[in-house]
Order: sequence, then C-alpha cells, then structure tokens
Amino acid sequence: MKTDSIFYRLFQEFPSIFFELIGESPQEANAYQFSSVEVKQTAFRIDGVFLPAKKSDNPIYFVEVQFQCDSEIYARLFAEIFLYLRHNQPENDWRAVVIYPTRNIDTAERKHYREFFTTQRVSRIYLDELGEAVSLPIGVATVKLVIENEDTAIEQARELIDRTQQEISVQQQQQQLLQLIETILIYKFPTMSREEIEAMFGLSELKQTRFYQEAFEEGKQEGKQEGKQEGKQEGKQEGKQEGKQEGRLEAQLEAVPRLLALGLTVEQIAQALGLSVQEVPQSAQQQPFNESNS
Repeated sequence: MKTDSIFYRLFQEFPSIFFELIGESPQEANAYQFSSVEVKQTAFRIDGVFLPAKKSDNPIYFVEVQFQCDSEIYARLFAEIFLYLRHNQPENDWRAVVIYPTRNIDTAERKHYREFFTTQRVSRIYLDELGEAVSLPIGVATVKLVIENEDTAIEQARELIDRTQQEISVQQQQQQLLQLIETILIYKFPTMSREEIEAMFGLSELKQTRFYQEAFEEGKQEGKQEGKQEGKQEGKQEGKQEGKQEGRLEAQLEAVPRLLALGLTVEQIAQALGLSVQEVPQSAQQQPFNESNS
C-alpha cells in the first residue's frame, strides 16, 4: 500500500484528524495549512508539515509516516528538520510526530536524540494501539483502517460508511470521507475489479463516490467501443447494446467467486452485482476462485 500518498491525502483533506491523533482539539486545524516540503539544495523531503497561520504562536508540526523498519529514520528526520529550520528560520517553535503501524516497526536507535523524546518535542503514534475503531472519532477510525487485515477491513469499512452517513451532515465532507475510505480499500485490494469494490462498499454508497463515477464512465466508453465493432457486422445500435451488456455480465460473473471467498453472502452479492440469487452459485461453479491469482 502506498501509505505516504494515503496519509498525505488524508491530512490534506481532513487536517483535523491529525490533531485528534495527537490528542488536540480538531478545531486546531483551522489555524494550519498542510503541505509536503522539500528542503532546498538537498534530496530531503518531509512527508508533511503543518504550518501555522502567520502571526500565530502555534508550533510547526513535522509529520513522518513510517511503515517499514528503518534504522536511519531518526537521523534522517532530524537532519531534515534542522535543514528546514536553517533555510526558513521560522519564528514558531516546532514539534514532530512519527506515525507507525505497530510498535515493533520502531527499531531505530534514539540515544543521540533522547532529549527530544523525553521532552515530548517528538512523539510517536502506533496505530494498532489506538483502541477499538468503534470507540474512536470517525477520522481516527478511518486512519486505523489502513492497518486492518483483509479479513476485517471490509467489515470495518462498512461500519465507517454507516458512521459517516450518520455523523457527518455536511454533504461535501461526507463524500470526501467516503472517497477516502474507498481509496484505502482500493490500495488494500489492488487485484479487485470494479464490481468487487462495488460489492464491498454496498451498491448505494459506492455509486456516490468519485471512483465509481469515473469507473462507470470508463465502462460506458468501453461498451461504446465494443458496440461499434459489433455494429459493423450486425448493426451499429444493436452492437453497442450487446457490447455493453456482455462485457458487464462477464465482469460480474468473474467477481462472484472472490466475493464468496471474502465471506459475502449469496444475497449480498446478488444485490450488489444485480444478479439473481440463482445466478450467484451457478457462476461460482463456472468460475472457481483461484487463490494464486489474488
């Protein structure tokens, strides 16, 4: 999973989540602008920086997302921070936050930098220690979805979708969060088709997201192209319709075995894919799920 890009998008669109993660009020985000910063004349790039508004006493927050063991993470982080401070000479104080999936990834030596940790100038967050998703703020629970395994990610995503619809009344924010949940699942299940992602979300929720709309338009264009080719032989209009219908049906039937393997019921798959209940087990027999291809 491309965790850097996931977290960059998350903090850019929902900066309040970062402040919830570090135990501050989400309202603090109103006083900050989030960006990725490249230190001039070096190859260093800081994952994310929360810059306070001008004429503010709020600290600068440097954010590093680390999902693999790296013995040089702290040496590199502090080198980046101090080069940034030298080049920009900000008046504001600074803090740093390192986000890990689990504590056992945090293996780098800290003896040269221990004062920064003991004074809490630098803090570490372990996503697996945040608690149960149901008890967390919805933004923090969405962050935790990144580390869920495949067996629980789909169910967690469904619960997050329900919470999003219940707890977020602003339509634009609701759609942004749905798209973010969807993006995390796309990265977690890169081999899944559009129909499989659609079934994972539930038909009504997914149709509201940008990914579905883009995929649907793509499907329409593909259907038109197939229809044009078929139309040369049997009639243009008839070919268009057959091309779209056959292509979609084939993709739907190919999705069934994998969805069954993920634990969805026959009724859930039939509803999501627009198939009859009878067609689902029949297509599963015709298209057996091959674990080696997943």
